[in-house]
Amino acid sequence: MEHARPLPKYLVQRYHGWKATTFADNKVWYKRLADEGQRPHSMVISCCDSRIHVTSIFGADSGEFFIHRNIANLVPPFEATGERHGTSAALEYAITSLNVAHVIVMGHSNCGGVAGCHAMCSGHAPELEDDSSFVGRWMDILRPGFERLNGTNDHDQQIIDLEKEAVKISLENLMTFPFVVEAIKDDRVMLHGLWADISAGELHEYVPEEDQFRPI
Repeated sequence: MEHARPLPKYLVQRYHGWKATTFADNKVWYKRLADEGQRPHSMVISCCDSRIHVTSIFGADSGEFFIHRNIANLVPPFEATGERHGTSAALEYAITSLNVAHVIVMGHSNCGGVAGCHAMCSGHAPELEDDSSFVGRWMDILRPGFERLNGTNDHDQQIIDLEKEAVKISLENLMTFPFVVEAIKDDRVMLHGLWADISAGELHEYVPEEDQFRPI
């Protein structure tokens, strides 16, 4: 591993600061987490975007959330193909081993992945159509959401609508996993859809009965 290099000094300094303060003040809690294992109450599927900080938004402590992040917070449909399914594996572990009570899909404004999907599906990003594009093939999951967009010519509004479709598509795809359906039927888990407006600091919750996102 000759290409690996030491961490930047500012990250090392931040670590030592955390160890001397947050960790030192909560050593008993961290020891309990280590000895007893994690028991998160919720799984959060969010975007890789560095601006989305789930634990800060909810003021969560270590051990509360099982967090899985990927491009555009997408859940693929259930496929028993033997391929490498990172998101599906995380979901299976959360439901069947950790017994989380909630699965939360959180989308957000100004999502680069969603913007890329919009460009690809509207013919403005041919490089994403190439079979070698990992981003493009991943964003294929959201193509049905692009096809459901209304006829508005407002580009910015289309992007926002597609960001919310990413949440809805993921919720729909969650229901293709047998162990998710079984857990819901047994009242062991509930699904939730959220969209975060970064600039306004707002959370909008998906209301299935209205097929709308409403501010919390």
